[in-house]
Amino acid sequence: MAVDYGDARTGIAVSDRTATIAGDAWVVRERNVKTLADTILAEAAAREVSVIVLGHPINMDGTAGVRAEKSEALAELLRARGADVKLWDERRTTIAAHDILSASNYHGQKRKDTVDAVAATLILEGYLRKLALERE
Repeated sequence: MAVDYGDARTGIAVSDRTATIAGDAWVVRERNVKTLADTILAEAAAREVSVIVLGHPINMDGTAGVRAEKSEALAELLRARGADVKLWDERRTTIAAHDILSASNYHGQKRKDTVDAVAATLILEGYLRKLALERE
């Protein structure tokens, strides 16, 4: 499961059971981080997820800003509740998500939600590529 954490909307994507391809993706609208953590953990349990890959928005110069610190705090909250959380460098995923939607000519009313879900999918795909390379 991959998570693209945001203050108002959080994108979530899950892979198939073999951890080969990204499958479902959706957005959770929640501002309270503890409630969001509960929702993430409930979804992970329902889908028998073993690892949560949490986007870590590092600045382009490699430093950690406010958004990265918020992701780190969410990771610690999830870990304290027993989750295996991997922070994943998500630089440019939101930009890439916008590019994908623009290239597909998507301009729906829920574009912001779609961007967050696509960003979570990109995080997950990056992590799955890493796993595939490690298996070779």
